[in-house]
Amino acid sequence: MKRVVITGMGIYSCLGNGLDAVRESLYNGKSGIIFDPVRKEMGFRSALTSYLEVPDLKKVLSRSQRVYMPEQAKYAYVATAEALKNAGIDQDYLDSHEVGLMYGNDSSAEPVYKSIETMFEKKDTTLIGSGGIFQSMNSTVTMNLSCIFKLKGMNLTVSGACASGSHAIGLGAMLIRNGLQETVICGGAQEVNPYAVGSFDGISAFSTRESDPTKASRPFDRDRDGLVPGGGAATVILESYESAVKRGAPILAEVLSYGFSSNGDHISNPNVDGPSRSLQMALKLAGVGLEEIGYINAHATSTPVGDRNEAKAIYNVFGDKCPLVTSTKGMTGHEMWMAGASEVIYSMIMMKNGFIAPNVNFENPDEDSAKLNIPADRVEKQFDTFLSNSFGFGGTNSTLIIRNL
Repeated sequence: MKRVVITGMGIYSCLGNGLDAVRESLYNGKSGIIFDPVRKEMGFRSALTSYLEVPDLKKVLSRSQRVYMPEQAKYAYVATAEALKNAGIDQDYLDSHEVGLMYGNDSSAEPVYKSIETMFEKKDTTLIGSGGIFQSMNSTVTMNLSCIFKLKGMNLTVSGACASGSHAIGLGAMLIRNGLQETVICGGAQEVNPYAVGSFDGISAFSTRESDPTKASRPFDRDRDGLVPGGGAATVILESYESAVKRGAPILAEVLSYGFSSNGDHISNPNVDGPSRSLQMALKLAGVGLEEIGYINAHATSTPVGDRNEAKAIYNVFGDKCPLVTSTKGMTGHEMWMAGASEVIYSMIMMKNGFIAPNVNFENPDEDSAKLNIPADRVEKQFDTFLSNSFGFGGTNSTLIIRNL
């Protein structure tokens, strides 16, 4: 079985465009959450969201390339371009090697809405435009990235709800570990427009703490009242250790293991057993002791039931050997299909720079979070191994363990 390493990273987030900007936001506990008046006009219970500008790619890509790209594909392009550059991979390398692509995405709502709106208003399907079909498919991100970068390896979208980005990294690592690919571009993308999350708002999933947007997302806090939607894109370059050494690539970390499970229970309410089994599988496959995990990046989205059950699962597995635990979603909101990938990058940034970002807005623990080691303020700490959880609707769970190199 081959070793799997990370040789490049890139991110487009509400915390910043690029690794340097995101590092500063994480270090200073800076939130990217705002109040969006447009959502209130649309009838949203909660107008809270993370804030991102859609990148202008006119000077980078041709019109014929851009016409097929919805919002999240543009985020993914920017993140992937940064990751490839940092990994030392240029177009000549992509042209001469079978580089794979495994990206998490589970919706493309705005193009679907606009296409249907055109059909009803114009009574002419030809006016939808040539890009409509490619923008509206869940596989839109991998379709666009594979064509833009002319990739020749695995080309697959992972649709696993809010664990999509994490599953994409885990599955990409499996391909490399089993010798089926030498390099895989992995990540997750999430559209930030209101059409994508109106149904979430309709089931009261969002915080209504609109008077103070940066205080709304409160992972593990006793007074949390729901999540805040976010998005963007995050990309990591996975490579076999042999390939990375051969081409003199910057080896940032090693993916030790990928644990996964299904709750086999309620479609939206998480349980404790499923996440516990995902954690246990990842630890067993990594072959590490509990005391070797220096940090846990929790899924914790700031929902009452979700945070409570994840806290229980973490304590079930780690007990009194629990390391520092935080959820970066206090700053970013829930980045959904992107989150499993972005939180690997957030954790990598912390690990490389010797700090753990604060679990912002953690003022009062509840009965379950009180058992965990959750810092409300930034901690200056060197650590070499972290665990990242991602869970999603339908009871899908993913856990990644990554070690510094």
